Amino acid sequence: MDFEEATKEAAKARIALTGPAGSGKTYTALMLAFGLGENVAVIDTERGKAGLYVGRNGWRFKTIKPTSYAPLSLVDHLAKAEGAGFDVVVIDSLSHYWEGKDGMLEQVDKRSGANKFTSGWKVVRPEEQRMIDAILAYAGHVIITLRTKQEYVLEKNDRGKQEPTRVGTKPIQREGIEYEFDLIGDLDLTNTLTVSKSRIEGVQTGITYKKPGMELAAEVAAFLADGKQLPTLAEYRQQAAELSTREELLALYKEVCEHQIDGAPMLDDEGRPTILGDYIKARGREVTAGGES
Repeated sequence: MDFEEATKEAAKARIALTGPAGSGKTYTALMLAFGLGENVAVIDTERGKAGLYVGRNGWRFKTIKPTSYAPLSLVDHLAKAEGAGFDVVVIDSLSHYWEGKDGMLEQVDKRSGANKFTSGWKVVRPEEQRMIDAILAYAGHVIITLRTKQEYVLEKNDRGKQEPTRVGTKPIQREGIEYEFDLIGDLDLTNTLTVSKSRIEGVQTGITYKKPGMELAAEVAAFLADGKQLPTLAEYRQQAAELSTREELLALYKEVCEHQIDGAPMLDDEGRPTILGDYIKARGREVTAGGES
């Protein structure tokens, strides 16, 4: 791999919203989602909470309500979302894929075994990374919510007296996972969003938005759309289907890896969930077994 001139590439939004219960994470995620696109899907781990907002602001969206939160299951859900053409996916919340049923912590416990010197992390970490890669490489915009651990602090009320106030602290997920995202917004109980990290020009770290919505989504969309347009996932898939030599497919695989979309979730020719890199490798095995033309 050689050095080359850096270029800004058009991209899709990767937004993480953190906050305690009652801070408006689901509503804010939907507000941003409909500011970024029209065909919205929600992976709802919160017992159907997103459905409470159907019809508000004219919102209509599709949803899935998983009861198991194994990391690889989220890859499959995203592959099906891509196959259905959703331009925005909300994952509400990603915290369940850490501490929920079949989530990371439970997977590690199951695979550690009776031997205290055997660690399940070695087995489960690659599955977690595959999940993260699928989120970051999804063909559309992705917005996740993260629950935060809660504690009470003493703050002055309107009368100048100290009273306990519930605040969110640390997100419930792997340490630092939120920093994989381009924009992190921390919500409080007044539905005020404070930007704690931003790669988006015009959306500065530390800025606050009271009841954030379309104006924030517009700033994000405008910045991300400005840049070199890469082939779409559908176009890469079509190329892989049409190429007939191992060398051509290897070059295509290297290209998608350079653009860090080899982990993009998708459906294969049989409608089964996979990722783009695995699809190209499978095509390589096909042409090798069948004889290169």
